[in-house]
Amino acid sequence: QSDEVTHLAELGVGGFILFARNVDSPLQVHGLLADLRQMCPDRELLLAVDQEGGRVARLRAPLTVWPPMSELGAHNDERLARDVGRAMAVELRAIGFNVNFAPVLDVLCEQTTIAIGDRSLGKDPECVGRLGAALITGIESAGILACAKHFPGHGHVAEDSHHELPTCPLDEASWRRDHLPPFAAAIAAGVKSVMTAHVVYPGLGIHTAATLSHRVMTEILRDELSFDGVLFSDDLGMGAITRSGGVGEAAVEAVRAGVDGLLVCRHLAAVTEVVSALRANAN
Repeated sequence: QSDEVTHLAELGVGGFILFARNVDSPLQVHGLLADLRQMCPDRELLLAVDQEGGRVARLRAPLTVWPPMSELGAHNDERLARDVGRAMAVELRAIGFNVNFAPVLDVLCEQTTIAIGDRSLGKDPECVGRLGAALITGIESAGILACAKHFPGHGHVAEDSHHELPTCPLDEASWRRDHLPPFAAAIAAGVKSVMTAHVVYPGLGIHTAATLSHRVMTEILRDELSFDGVLFSDDLGMGAITRSGGVGEAAVEAVRAGVDGLLVCRHLAAVTEVVSALRANAN
């Protein structure tokens, strides 16, 4: 709604993410993104979408309908992955987006939540990393910011963080062997952004969502892996966060952990709460 968009612009948000509910046609989306830019002439907006392929694709026919990334993983073809990434990004750029929250680099395990499922490139960490890096190279070659998600990995949890806070049972050595390699490959390939996971990793010495963990987001991702791009939170409106506290408090904790960009995708009231909390703690 136009009044909500106006309020968001006045709050000073750094960008907008579109979902299927915001999409009628390519022409309508192009016009909407142009209007958003015009409403915020004082800043360069991040205009984002989850265009992974399969069931997580907000833009569909008459644009290309991409298969789930599990099919790309089954082909195990880096050139094909690069071509898919580039073609996907060319469409997004033509419409007016500059960020694609893809690809998913969570490694598929027997326990993997269906919320990930066929969004994963597969079961082999090396293959997921290699194909994910190729997808990233293709996406970013067309001038779109790619995003490796969800660090440090959803692959070994059965719970869905949209509704509850999952706990990963792996010890640190197992995590480093099975779930870290794809993200290391993405960083080596020059990925410009990473998205966090709302997952607890006791084996890494943390007992809160990784999104809120300085050890995971700064000590491991920034310092150890040398990631120097943009770090986005997953949606702070998800049950994994909201069932245990306020979204404003979580936003402050995420920033303190090292997160740069906060996704708040549900309600205007939640965005207002986040902005108020950040301003109150800005000193």
